[in-house]
Amino acid sequence: MSQLPEGNLQDLAQYKLAQAKDDLETANILLNAGKYKAANNRAYYCCFHSIGAILALEPIAFKRHKDTLSYFNKNYVRTEYFPKDMGRKISRLEIIRHKSDYDTFYIASKEETIQQIRTAQELTALTEDFLSKKGSP
Repeated sequence: MSQLPEGNLQDLAQYKLAQAKDDLETANILLNAGKYKAANNRAYYCCFHSIGAILALEPIAFKRHKDTLSYFNKNYVRTEYFPKDMGRKISRLEIIRHKSDYDTFYIASKEETIQQIRTAQELTALTEDFLSKKGSP
């Protein structure tokens, strides 16, 4: 039986970034299909996996999304590794995702969904840049 090679923290970060990119692609497909609630969900998970890629380098992980987002805001947004407004954008995305997934009477608009996907694109690009500066190609 052959052993699988073990990865390092950079490999884990790249894996999580790939998940984020896949979620972003899916969000755009859903947007184009008029499935705004589902697109909001994927945009949120794109951001969540991008943040996971960043935190993988520490390495640190949390059981609850709330804790992950809080840690990211405290250690990466407030310290200005990421733009100050990114914390607000992610918070908004989390609210919209929650409404999209759980509020029966919430109607997701195309315009709002486009904005959520833009946030996901922005964070993914910033994450890619951050990882490349940290030595993860």
